[in-house]
Order: sequence, then C-alpha cells, then structure tokens
Amino acid sequence: MALLNNLEKIKKEIEEFFKKMTFEAEIQSLSKEGPTLTLSLKVEEPQILIGEKGETLFEIQHLLKLILRRKINIEEAFYVDLDISDYKKKKIAYLKEMARALAEEVVLIKKEKILPPMSSYERRIIHLELANMPNITTESIGQEPERKVVISPCP
Repeated sequence: MALLNNLEKIKKEIEEFFKKMTFEAEIQSLSKEGPTLTLSLKVEEPQILIGEKGETLFEIQHLLKLILRRKINIEEAFYVDLDISDYKKKKIAYLKEMARALAEEVVLIKKEKILPPMSSYERRIIHLELANMPNITTESIGQEPERKVVISPCP
C-alpha cells in the first residue's frame, strides 16, 4: 500500500500508539514529502517523550516506523520524521545559528574550533549550514559516540 493513500489510517495508528502509552498527543501536522512521512505532535509534557539529547524521540520515531510498516502493510521504503512540540525545529535553528557564529569566530581569530560530541544528524546540520562559507572547512573527527565537528580556517 502507498503512504499517500493511507494518511488517515496512519493518523489513527499514531493516535492509538500514544493513547496506549497514556500520552495525550495532538497531531499538529501529518504529511508525505518524498519517501518521508513528516509528523508534528504537541504534548503536555514533551521532555518525557524527547528524552536526553532527543534520544527518546528518535527511538519513538523508529518504533512508529516499525508499527506502521506492520499494521498498515506499507511495502515501499519510507522514513518517519517525528517532531514533538517543535523540539527538532528549535534544535535545528539553534545548531545553525551556533555554527554560523563559530564559523565567523574561526575566520576572525584564524584558529579552529572543536564542537562537543554530536549525533550524525546534528553533525550533518552543521556541515550543511557551513558548506558554502568560503573561508572555512568542516570535518568530523573521532569515533562514535564521541564524533565531533571541527571548524577550521582555510589556509
């Protein structure tokens, strides 16, 4: 079955999932963009569902994908992008702003900056945000889960 044809069924399954978890979750938006099912929820106590550094959010996102694949019998490849109380949206904006500010500092002082360890998702946001800045380069160093982004001035 195709994702687009099943948005109403998907919505019901998501509501049932959170009801079983005893969370009042209001679906603010549910849409399909390419192979990605984008879902935005609003809940009373988002910190419980988001967890430390968004880890619980990513686990719930993965669980939802498995449940939807099984219950709705979706055969096409798809991804679930879950945002709870705009956590991801705010986190992305923060990471982009931090990346630009640090890049400007690197250009001024001509000395590299090493960011704290981040998930691959967060590192990707930093790399993409700074990709078109001509005076700096970025690279990831270290081993998971301690990989970090290094912002360096161009020689």
